[in-house]
Amino acid sequence: MAESSSYLTATADAYDAVAQLYADLVRDSLDRLPLDRAIVSVFAELVRKEGPRPVVEAGCGPGYMTAHLRDLGLDAYGIDLSPALLDIARKDYPGLRFELGSMDAIDVPDGELGGLLSWYSAIHVPPPEMPAYFAEFRRVLAPGGHLLIGFFESGGGPVEEFDHKVTPAYRWPIDELAELAGKEEFVEVGRMLREPLEDERFRRGHLLMRRQAAVTG
Repeated sequence: MAESSSYLTATADAYDAVAQLYADLVRDSLDRLPLDRAIVSVFAELVRKEGPRPVVEAGCGPGYMTAHLRDLGLDAYGIDLSPALLDIARKDYPGLRFELGSMDAIDVPDGELGGLLSWYSAIHVPPPEMPAYFAEFRRVLAPGGHLLIGFFESGGGPVEEFDHKVTPAYRWPIDELAELAGKEEFVEVGRMLREPLEDERFRRGHLLMRRQAAVTG
């Protein structure tokens, strides 16, 4: 527990230190990413189809993706570890709700959510802890709820730590990440791999998954 707490504190402190710079960098990033927008739109459509449940962006940062989910017709709010990023999110999107919190302990009852978005936020989770995050995502999602994860893909190699500009992060092989999710009652709906743009270093991975009902008896 102490190690996990230390990692979370280090991540929050790192983003607090560069909050405004980071917010300025990512605020309009979706404008040039049609494939990324497409997978998020599919996620939103599937969530809306299942009914009017709230959606959480876990690791919302400065809130631009939470706002995008709102614009896609979802009852979305964001949680993040960084108080400084949350201050920016609340200033930039005053009509939306943003709360201090961690992805591994989301403050909602079991089965409350219709959807959960982790958009390049689980990249900072140490690999041994990732199964616990999927377990928490399963807990908070209703049966039939959808999970979308955006991450840096390892190009088929093993999980690899890399020098993220803010704080250490990890690249995952998409099959391994899907397998971990499958152990927590998630079934893959679809995936999208995108090659890096000229100013990007790594291939981008996106996994869209649906939570199944627990099997009993």
